[in-house]
This record gives sequence, structure tokens and C-alpha cells, in this order.
Amino acid sequence: MDKILLFDWGNTIMVDFNLPGPMYSWGNVSWVKGAEESLKALSGYTCCIATNAGNSDSEAVKRGLARVGADRYFSYIFCSRDIGFVKPDLKFFRFVVDVLRREPADCIMIGDNYTKDIKGAKTTGMKTVLFNPGGHAGPFPLADSVITGMDQLPAIIEKL
Repeated sequence: MDKILLFDWGNTIMVDFNLPGPMYSWGNVSWVKGAEESLKALSGYTCCIATNAGNSDSEAVKRGLARVGADRYFSYIFCSRDIGFVKPDLKFFRFVVDVLRREPADCIMIGDNYTKDIKGAKTTGMKTVLFNPGGHAGPFPLADSVITGMDQLPAIIEKL
């Protein structure tokens, strides 16, 4: 069975400009550099959003993704506001694998926040990729891989 790819939303797929309200209502929205190309290259995988997205539920996330045409790449949107648990709570990640009817080992979490995205996912049993565009020094012991550009993601996924 193919791996399931779980992506954080803000600053992993779309730039979080820290504006008030849900992202779909912002005057300016944009892709994170390299994210669209990576999603095209990974189109054979089931891709999902797994986000805390404080100002949005899953419908608002979908509307935000649609602003840049990213909605077409994602089969599921898992949002803490709908689930009732926030990352890194293991209950968030268990909910995701239960809905997907998969084992944690079948999933790879990709995100830019070591604590929220990587720690909880790894503790649940998922593979993890830390997106670290600033090249911040680790250590990041729970990240299976660390990338500094989203364009590096397809090659890393093939190895996991």
C-alpha cells in the first residue's frame, strides 16, 4: 500500500501572513515556494492536510487552498477545530489514522513546526519530514528527514 502524505498547511503549503481571520478572506495568499511543484510530483500519493489552523475549520481551509488552486491535491483535510484536538496531541494523529483506516507507519507527516508537526506524529508511529526553510540548527531527533526547500520533498519521500 502506498504511503499517505500529511501536510501541515500554514508555512508548509501556503504562506501564513499572520493576518486576522481565516486565510481564505485575506487580500493576499500564496504558495510556499516549491510546494506546488512538489505536490505535482507526488500526485500518485494520497495527500492530506493536517492542521491546527486556529481561525479555520476544514471548510475554511479548503476555501483557502482553493484560492491558489491547491485544493485539487488533497483528498482529506484534518483540522483541529473539527477534530477537537490540536497537534501535537496524540489524539489528533490517532483520529487521522482511524479515519484513513491506516496504520501510523503508513503515514508521513510533513511540517514546519518541530513540536507540533514532528513530535506528535513520530510518537504516534508516523515517519516525519521537518520543513526547515530557515536552516535552523537542531537537533531534531524525531525527524526522519529535514529539508530546507519544498523542492527537496519528492526525492525524500521516495526514500522513506
